[in-house]
Amino acid sequence: MQTMRYINLLSKLTKIHTRNCFVYNDFVVFAVPAKLLSKAIGPAGKNVKALQDNLGKRVKIIADVKDVANAEKFVKAIVYPVEFVSLELKDNILVLTAGSRNKAALIGRNRRRMIELNKILEDNFGKELKII
Repeated sequence: MQTMRYINLLSKLTKIHTRNCFVYNDFVVFAVPAKLLSKAIGPAGKNVKALQDNLGKRVKIIADVKDVANAEKFVKAIVYPVEFVSLELKDNILVLTAGSRNKAALIGRNRRRMIELNKILEDNFGKELKII
């Protein structure tokens, strides 16, 4: 129900309709069609600032991706500023190679970020996540 409220607020402020909204690392992330990304963000980030003021939470707006081939770009946008080495599809599982420095940041305390990211990837691509 809360997600629907977030989506309706985005639609009201930007006149852009999306069905993809989720929470990751205390950010409300909206995935909008790539061609409407700049319109959703607004001039000088005006729409993002208005969303943050209305929601009282930090907001990210990223380009929506439907195919697994572009999943790496999608995940990079979600976890930014944390970086990772690669994201590959192996045996119907998305394997994220984090590297030694950023693995803890991607997993999070009590595996919270990993669980959130796994849910996002299952909802969008129907694939499970494994971080190595």
